[in-house]
This record gives sequence, structure tokens and C-alpha cells, in this order.
Amino acid sequence: MAATRIAIIGAGMIGQRHLKVLLDDPASYQAVALADPSPAAEALGKAKGIKWFADYQRMLDEVKPEGAIVATPNQLHVVAGLACIARKVTVLVEKPLADSVRAAVELVEAGKRAGVPVLTGHHRRHNPIMRKAAEVIAGGGVGRVTAVVAMWLSHKPDDYYNVTWRREPGGGTVLINGIHDIDCLRMLCGEIDSIQAFAANGVRGFPVEDAAAAAIRFTNGALGTVVISDAVSTPWSWEWGSQENPFYPHEAQNCYLITGTKGSLSVPTLEHWWHEPGQGWGDPLTRRRIPVKPADAYIEQMCNFAAVIAGREKPVVSGEDGARTLAATMAITESAAKGRPVKIDDMLKQA
Repeated sequence: MAATRIAIIGAGMIGQRHLKVLLDDPASYQAVALADPSPAAEALGKAKGIKWFADYQRMLDEVKPEGAIVATPNQLHVVAGLACIARKVTVLVEKPLADSVRAAVELVEAGKRAGVPVLTGHHRRHNPIMRKAAEVIAGGGVGRVTAVVAMWLSHKPDDYYNVTWRREPGGGTVLINGIHDIDCLRMLCGEIDSIQAFAANGVRGFPVEDAAAAAIRFTNGALGTVVISDAVSTPWSWEWGSQENPFYPHEAQNCYLITGTKGSLSVPTLEHWWHEPGQGWGDPLTRRRIPVKPADAYIEQMCNFAAVIAGREKPVVSGEDGARTLAATMAITESAAKGRPVKIDDMLKQA
């Protein structure tokens, strides 16, 4: 089987992560080009022996890749994605799919009209921990999902906010970090119907939030909460508990608690708790730690991308998924601003 020809648009941190996956497996992938106008990207292309282009449209026309990964700044995701769709190039767009729900819907609809698959880079869905958790829940391991708790609580250094756009609405922890957790909740617990939220910026005083809390109603009737802050010192985030990124110290702590009528599950530790038949609330719970074989989520994501290009698989995270996750995430800031619940379907319809 010939190696899948894939191009990278955007040579920042995430673009380089995707590029590493391609270069580490030359039997499966051919990194055919890198498009990014920065001098650093040009130097990277030369160092790796990859064709470099300042203009991604020129790159698409000259190289004609089978697939392209869009890892540009958020506001350029849609225009780059549309350029790929216009050339019938299957595209994986990094999260968030767009910088607005309207733009995300536009991209998804363009892909449908052209018959070009659009994938969204919510890589956690490819992590074996998340896959196993979803399998346990879908298999009835907790019974009917009833109440859910999610947390992303961490501390970003002061110099992180030296970049101007990170201090402005849209650059804060809800859209940058919380969007991952919203997508994980959708994967584990089903679609989100509506959100009521509050946000605060009292720690740093920037226009963008440094903390947010939301109550979630799922379409299946389950309720949940998500608390997000990048101004606190805690071990309660996916990064600290999952060991997915070696940059973060590991603490065996959880960020998601999924509870149901027959049991409960903590993620990422994958501790499964339940009462045996006939037991009540005064009896000790039975507990097991569910084993899982580790794997690199970015490698698993690339495997799916190549299989979609070849027509062997459907996207694990489609453009529609990306748009719905974006709508649910932006509902947090909209609800906080308007002081009322926001329905996700309304956000998508209004787009």
C-alpha cells in the first residue's frame, strides 16, 4: 500500500506535532509539503527535507496532496479548510473547527456539498483511556448516566498572556482548554441540550475569563457541571492525570466523574465503582481499576485520517462533531454574558 500523501498548513506547536507523526512512519505517510509564511517554518522545511511554501493555496495547487492538516491560528481555520475542500482534498482541521459557530457550519456544509470529508482535531477521542471509558459506559457499566462532573483546573504562567490575543474574548481558557472537556463529555455522556454558566475575570482582570462554571443538561436527561480555570494550582486536569503529554507532571487524579444508576467511573484513572445486587448505601462499594493499553492519540488520529482518505473508515471526529462541540463551548460564554440558559440547537440554527 502506497504511503498517504499529506500536507501540513501551519507550522506552530500542533503542526509540528502532526509533522512528527508523519515523519516517524514513512511507510504509512509521506509529508509532501509544509505551508506557513514564517522564516521558522521555512527553516523547518529545509531541516526536514520537506517542500516549503509561504502560500498554502499555491502549495495545494502544486503538490496536490491527498489530505491536509490545518493547524493555523483559529481565525484562519475555515478559509484554509475551504481552500482544501475546493480542491477535493480531505482535510483535518485542528480544534476549534472555527472561530465562530457560523463559520464552522459554513465549513461543514461546504464539505457536504463537495463530498469532501472534514475531520476535527479533537485528539482525546483517540486516546485509549477515553475509548475504554466510552466502552464501559455504553456497555451499561454505570447504568443510566445521571450526574457528571468535569474539571479543567490549572495554572498558566503570567508570560502566557504576553500574547495580546490571549487577553481578549475568545482567547481564554474556555475556548482554548475547556473545549476539549466539552468534547469528551459529548463522547462519554451524549449530546448536550443546554448550558447555564457564569464566568469571572477577577484574578488577572483581563477582558477574557480566567474562570468559568457551567451547569449542563444532556439530551438524555443527565445533568452535569464543568468548572474551568487557568489561574489555580491543582492536579485536576486531563493533562496531569492522563500522562498524555510528558511536559506535565503526573498525578493519579481525575478530571471526569461519570455517575449512574448502577455504578460510577472516574477518568482518567478508570476506577469503576458499584454496589453488588441487593446492597444499599450503607454497604461498601466494589471497586476495580480497568486496564488499558497506552497509545499515542496523535498517531491513532493520523491512522483514522489516512483511512478516511482511502475510504476505509468514517471520521472518528467529524466536522459536524467539531461544530457541535464548538457551539456547546461558546454557549458557556454566551450564557455567562446573557445570564440565561442557552440551547445548543438554537446556536447551530442561528448560525
